[in-house]
Amino acid sequence: MVQTTERLSLTGIFAAVPSQRAAAEALARQLALPLHATLPSTGLVLQLDEQGLALRDTRPGAPGAVRADFSQLARRRAGSLRSEAVARAVGLRGNQPLTVIDATAGLGRDACVLACLGAQVHLIERSPAVAALLRDALERAGQDPALAAAAARMRLHHGDALELLPRLAVDSGAQAIYLDPMYPEDGTKGQVKKDMQLLRSLLGPQDDVEPLLGLALNCPVRRVVVKRPRRAAPLAGHRPSHSIAGRSTRFDVYVLPQR
Repeated sequence: MVQTTERLSLTGIFAAVPSQRAAAEALARQLALPLHATLPSTGLVLQLDEQGLALRDTRPGAPGAVRADFSQLARRRAGSLRSEAVARAVGLRGNQPLTVIDATAGLGRDACVLACLGAQVHLIERSPAVAALLRDALERAGQDPALAAAAARMRLHHGDALELLPRLAVDSGAQAIYLDPMYPEDGTKGQVKKDMQLLRSLLGPQDDVEPLLGLALNCPVRRVVVKRPRRAAPLAGHRPSHSIAGRSTRFDVYVLPQR
C-alpha cells in the first residue's frame, strides 16, 4: 500500500526577526491569514527571516524551512545551464528569442534556468502561499547583480492555469508551454526531496494535470513539454513526439502542427 504525505494546514504568518514584523503584517493581510506572535507547534507557517520568506513545518523534528531561491543558479556558467535537459526540451537554442509559459511554476527553479539562458518566462502558480514564495524569490533575485537580468525576464501570474493559460498563450506569443506536475506518490517517501514533501503537505494531490495537458495541446504554441518520472507512462496516455531522459526524470516533448 502506498503511503501518502500527511496534509498540513497553513496556520498563518510568523516574523522570526523583529525587522520583518511589518512585512509579516502586510503578508498576513494580503493572504487573509493570522499573524503568529510565537511559533506554533503544529501545522505550516510562512516564516519571514533575514533570508526572506520560507515555508516551515513547525512540528518537533520536522526538516528545515523551504524557500524559493535562485542564488545557486547565479554561480553556474551559461554553458553548464545550457546542458540542462529542460533547456533542450523547450527548444532553447543559441541566442534565438524564446517565450515559455511555465504553467505549474512551483518553486520556479526550471523557470529561472530558462530565464538565465535568455528566455522570457511566464510563471503561473495557483497556490497563494507558493506564489508568495516565488514573489519573494523574484524580489531578492532582482537585487542580485548576477540574477537581476534573469529576474526581469520572469513574470509571475497568480491564478488557475486552466483559466489563465488560453489567453496568456495568445497574449504572450509564447512558443512553448512547460508542465512540471507534482509526481505521484509511490511510497518511497525517504527519497523525496524535502521541498517536495512540504509542498505535498500543503497542496495535496494535483488533480488537474490531465485536463491542463489537454488544454496546453490546443494552445497556439510550437511545443508542449511535460516533466515526468523517468519510468512513468506518458501523461494521460498522450504519446510524445520525442523524449529527453535524465537519470531520474524524463521530458516528454509534444511538437505541435503550426496553424
